[in-house]
Amino acid sequence: MCRNIKTLFNFDPPATREEIHASALQFVRKLSGFNRPSAANAAAFNRAVLDVSDVARRLLEDLQSNAPPRDREVEAEKARERSRARFG
Repeated sequence: MCRNIKTLFNFDPPATREEIHASALQFVRKLSGFNRPSAANAAAFNRAVLDVSDVARRLLEDLQSNAPPRDREVEAEKARERSRARFG
């Protein structure tokens, strides 16, 4: 369920709000056990996603690194290679 939670720090270009939101959504889904909450839980679920998104965005803005930013395409290709090696 958490396969969409990816490292978002220290990339060029920086993580977008959509990427942060997608990670927050996956995190809240994992914590709550709901892929899609019931109407009774929708407000709490959606509020949690927004709260986690805001906190994650602030975290990414405040973090510092001496390492050069990583290239998204290079990292994606490395992940594809790992997947091919693992699954053939």
